[in-house]
Amino acid sequence: MTELVWVGTAYIGGLIASRLSFPPLVGYLVAGYILHSFGIELGQTLARLADIGIELLLFTVGLKLKLRSLLRREVLSVGGLHLLFVTGIASIVFLWLGEQTLGGLILGASLAFSSTVLAIKVLEDNGELSSLHGRGVLSILILQDIIAIALLAFADGRQLSPWAFALLILPVLRPLAHRLLTVSRADELRLLLGVSLALAGGVSSEIVDISADIGALLMGVMLADHPQTDDLANKLWGLKEVFLVAFFLQIGLADLPDRAQIINALGLLGILPLQGVLFFVLFLLAGLRSRTAFISSLALMTYSEFALITTGAVVKANLLSSEWNATIAVAVAGSLAIAAPLNRYSHQLFSRFEPFLTRFEKKTGHPDRLPESIGMAEWLVVGMGRTGVSAYNALHQQEKRVVGLDADPTVLESLLAEGRRVIYGDAEDPELWAGLPLDRVKCIILTLPDFEARCSAVRQLRKREYAGQIGTICYFPEEKQKLGQLGANFMIHPLVEAGNQLARQLGRDNSRLRE
Repeated sequence: MTELVWVGTAYIGGLIASRLSFPPLVGYLVAGYILHSFGIELGQTLARLADIGIELLLFTVGLKLKLRSLLRREVLSVGGLHLLFVTGIASIVFLWLGEQTLGGLILGASLAFSSTVLAIKVLEDNGELSSLHGRGVLSILILQDIIAIALLAFADGRQLSPWAFALLILPVLRPLAHRLLTVSRADELRLLLGVSLALAGGVSSEIVDISADIGALLMGVMLADHPQTDDLANKLWGLKEVFLVAFFLQIGLADLPDRAQIINALGLLGILPLQGVLFFVLFLLAGLRSRTAFISSLALMTYSEFALITTGAVVKANLLSSEWNATIAVAVAGSLAIAAPLNRYSHQLFSRFEPFLTRFEKKTGHPDRLPESIGMAEWLVVGMGRTGVSAYNALHQQEKRVVGLDADPTVLESLLAEGRRVIYGDAEDPELWAGLPLDRVKCIILTLPDFEARCSAVRQLRKREYAGQIGTICYFPEEKQKLGQLGANFMIHPLVEAGNQLARQLGRDNSRLRE
């Protein structure tokens, strides 16, 4: 019965939050406070489920950990400098408040972390996870997560056991783990393998007297370069989110914030825009354009779920008073509630402030720069996924002068290595269409997966009075209608067209057989 109350209340809270355009986890935290007010206590079952959620979270972070992505200039400079600056300021504030300096230092560092859950969700919903700024944000989040793990280990206060070095045998087990993932072809088997490895990492770490979180992370790192890690991470995503609900519930169940704690939380929320400004300035200094810096800064302008975890560890180690648990919980929930709608309209917000923000750009040779020419191209394919590449190849076989455009640096690198003519560009960027020379271009083909991105591109092209043809894809009748109203000339449903092509091809083959 208790479990049903937990799950049902969390669902209702998450549903109400999502309907109000807030992240569901804001609703989970509120649900915890409501349950606490009704006298429902935190049980061992919920605490263990919360621990599993954290272990799965860190395991998936390990799966995405690639050293090359962390060594990029903007990742180290922006992520590192932001962390040092915020940690220093927070430490001074905690010292001024009379709190323990060491606890304040750890908590200050944790306040520099951004919400991994919200940022990835926003980028994924906008179809920007693989874009240049999406990869930059993800790399900074992973860097922050690694530092958070180190802080957790430090705050935990455990003496390093000689048996801890037994974890060094994990690389030896790497071929076995890779083999297990390769032979686990069924979806449920891969899911079970991922959960098993995450829990095994936690148990093995606890045996040698190390935090279970670190063991789960190391297990993920062990699989990081396997070709199926993305698939495994995607399968674990939903399960991890379910278990993390228990973590957010237990925060609210632990204690209700009093007036002083709410005031402190509001103070933390008041300085959150300064963190966004700091991110923006650092991104500009790293050579990114103002648009990329602005969208990335909004995605990172939150307090992280890890702040809740590190605060709990600091309080448990008696480095700070227990009142900070409730304060940080309210601050994290409030930051997510503020950031969610801002990120939803990040492109529109930048368009409004673009004349002011572009003044601060540095003129550098960073890959984020806009293309200045497309040569003698007469056809432009925007979005070089499977559909875009197929369109490019068909035009190339007809000896058309065609150029591809995409916002994913890894896609461009691969296509350039294959000898295709491709350039970098974000289709939702008005500055791209305003400056791109299209006088020779007869037709532009839009194969972007995101509907809003296609609408934005058509709108911008017609706004600059592009007179050529615009062809694009659509998946629903209402999409076709809106794209047509915006100015697209030709629209097809990829799956419908595949069926038509299959029928035509089989029909021709049967006719030949009869002849």
